[in-house]
Amino acid sequence: MDQFIARANIDHCLDLLRAPDTPDETIATVTRILIEEERKLGHDREQLEFAENRAMVCRERTERQRRLADSLEPGSPARRRAESLFISFEWLAKFIEGAANQMRRKANGGQL
Repeated sequence: MDQFIARANIDHCLDLLRAPDTPDETIATVTRILIEEERKLGHDREQLEFAENRAMVCRERTERQRRLADSLEPGSPARRRAESLFISFEWLAKFIEGAANQMRRKANGGQL
């Protein structure tokens, strides 16, 4: 049950971090909560698979957002917004990938 709650919390945190209108103060708090929830799950191979899946999804979303931004007229408000979201998605993907790498090291007994 605890794993289910931790996964649900992780999904909720990721949704908040992806939202374009999330305030900076909230991002800092949500990031802290996300790290705590990831740590709760970090010792288990199943959780490693879950984290790697989340990292893959984040990378795919980042790539889609990059393609969208590139397809819009340079300098337009829509392009600027799309590029801003791309930067947010890219940061989130790197963060999740880092968490997955940390879990991978832990699952491998501290070795890669």
